Amino acid sequence: MNPHAPHPTSPLALLRTLWTHRGLVRALVGREISGRYKGSVFGVLWSFLTPLLMVLVFTFVFGEIFQARWAGSNHSGGLDFASALFTGLLAYQFLADCISRSPHIVVANANYVKKVVFPLEVLPVVSVLAALFHLLIAYVILLGLILASHWTMGSTALLAPLVLLPYVLLILGLCWALGALGVYLRDIGQLIQPGLTALLFLSPVFYPLSSVPAALQPVYLANPVTYVSETLRGVLLHQTLPDPIHWLVFTGISLLVAWLGLSLFQTTRKGFADVI
Repeated sequence: MNPHAPHPTSPLALLRTLWTHRGLVRALVGREISGRYKGSVFGVLWSFLTPLLMVLVFTFVFGEIFQARWAGSNHSGGLDFASALFTGLLAYQFLADCISRSPHIVVANANYVKKVVFPLEVLPVVSVLAALFHLLIAYVILLGLILASHWTMGSTALLAPLVLLPYVLLILGLCWALGALGVYLRDIGQLIQPGLTALLFLSPVFYPLSSVPAALQPVYLANPVTYVSETLRGVLLHQTLPDPIHWLVFTGISLLVAWLGLSLFQTTRKGFADVI
């Protein structure tokens, strides 16, 4: 293999790479998941316990102390508010989990960089798949929480994967881009955490979009966490269908971001070994 040859940036080439190296990807994802809890007593069980403990805390604080009521619910506090809040937090946490690791993903795997035959483009895919594993566990807990609350979950809940799929692609594109930039601009990693903290409070996670002033709502809608949080609440809690135009626009943007991120990663990877 010629190390100076351009690396393919087409989606089809990526799919071929993932299929060819599916065993490697599976092993790396398993290592990523188990490595997060290495040395702990409960191990991977923490993937279930952590979101469950968060739900208990939210239910107590907003239900018993604040007696908060979410817009659209006829009941104050308790499981109703926790369900709506946890839906938004699930969307935010998936993004934060992936993005926080992205700038260091190549640098942290420097031993792979100088191996000509190693498909570096799978590293962000592995990170996203590992985060998706934790997302699915939290999603199961969320479904149980909704069923135990006063919300009525209908057949529209089946559309939740359709909402999440373009979101996964968008985040994957961001991971490719940040992974490449993080090799050359190490300061990006220092900016990520403050940026994610700001994003948490500037996203409709702890409050619905309807509570945001009308003049600011278009700005909020430019935030992907807003679209996913509100649309997930719609299909899970309010039994409303996603707007097809909005979904198509979001999917188109996600595909574009994914392709641009992959292109940036593949174009700049030739210099990774020199910098690292």
